[in-house]
Amino acid sequence: MAEGITRAHRRRVLVTGAAGFIGSHLADALIERGAQVRALDNFSSGARENLNSAAELCVADVRNIDTIRPAMVGVDCVFHLAAMPRVMLSIERPVETDLVNVIGTLNVLIAAREAGVGRFIYAGSSSVYGEQPTMPLVETMTPNPLNPYALQKLAAEQYVRMFHRLHGMPALTLRYFNVYGPRMATEGAYVTVIGVFLREKLANRPLTINGDGGQTRDFTHVRDVVRANLAAMDCAIADGRALNIGRGRAASVNRIAEIIGGPVVHAPARPGDPRHTLADLSAAREVLGWAPETDTEDGVREVMRLAGCA
Repeated sequence: MAEGITRAHRRRVLVTGAAGFIGSHLADALIERGAQVRALDNFSSGARENLNSAAELCVADVRNIDTIRPAMVGVDCVFHLAAMPRVMLSIERPVETDLVNVIGTLNVLIAAREAGVGRFIYAGSSSVYGEQPTMPLVETMTPNPLNPYALQKLAAEQYVRMFHRLHGMPALTLRYFNVYGPRMATEGAYVTVIGVFLREKLANRPLTINGDGGQTRDFTHVRDVVRANLAAMDCAIADGRALNIGRGRAASVNRIAEIIGGPVVHAPARPGDPRHTLADLSAAREVLGWAPETDTEDGVREVMRLAGCA
């Protein structure tokens, strides 16, 4: 990771989805390390206040390749984070989410190849694993997507791998596991469980647990995800492979509710969700020289303090 940080000042990079939760944190970190950052977003879900004022803004939609081609000029590395996330959104609006998550990724890959971009880092998802017979989840497992979003993320990462094989584009997919942290969404219909709990806590309402709460997730702080991206920018291997980026420890939804505190109510389990997730981080340690640093309970308490509900 250290090499990625020290060499960032020599880079001109493009971050798609740069006004979003993870993308804005990544843009901040790159700028802090001296990189020239071009931020691409259409603000369909990202917020302008998330953008670092030092970034060059390109307002464009990944569904329209002609709008993103100019953003690739002179770029050394692309971090592709633009997406329509959330499982339930993909179930309710599968065509719309596919156009962004699959066709949008293909458009960004094509534009990057045309511009001769030196490296492509794709924001993948642990959702591609679906239900698996054993834990932890390792990259050699056969994917088993349970919902349109997971299938879309799998198709997109296969395109990333294909562009490496067909065109020699140095590329990696980082499969994120349940990312949380400052700037995560707490409003709207498609918020992750920690965001839902924070919203309900701030409103003095009971915390809503879907199902029995025994389901476990590998909650990963956004700082660790950013560090993984910085490491991926300059690591020696960029052969199109996918790497797990998680905490490497799972916590139950019930435990997260206990940390946040307050009464709980139960709602029906959500369709399309796996029972458990847990990342095997061996490959990320080997390829990136990276390991997570933020403990889940400490991280959740931090976002509580920042949200004003500690």
